[in-house]
Amino acid sequence: MEIDIGIAAQDRARSADAVKKLLADTYALYLKTHGYHWNVEGPHFQQLHALFMEQYTEMWTAVDELAERIRALGKYAPSSYAEMASLSSIEEETGQPDWQEMVINLARGHEEVAKSARQVLRVAEEIGDDATADVITPRITLHEKTAWMLRATAK
Repeated sequence: MEIDIGIAAQDRARSADAVKKLLADTYALYLKTHGYHWNVEGPHFQQLHALFMEQYTEMWTAVDELAERIRALGKYAPSSYAEMASLSSIEEETGQPDWQEMVINLARGHEEVAKSARQVLRVAEEIGDDATADVITPRITLHEKTAWMLRATAK
């Protein structure tokens, strides 16, 4: 069945591609945050363990909403680690950083996701994709606030 939501097919594809990048960045940051939750050590263990859990839980919900927006635009959401990694700009964690490096890495990750979200918003506004803009705007706010809080924690 053809999709007729008031956005041309080529514009829906542009919007979906932008959301795919944001989905991949969010998923990669989710994985990093969850890994840090498991492996954090040090004097701030309890606080960071709980904070990281709060953050990865929020992102887990977000990836579903982003994937569903891609589907509503008529495209398929990425569904493999390889595809997510190829789309993401979040650097994969391969070592075992200390607690402070974890916090700094996550702050940078949230800044990167905020930039990806802002790119989606630009595309959505350009093509009149209000529903995507409505999904994305709160993501920008959340990732910018989270980055700020993590930067303050790292001091």
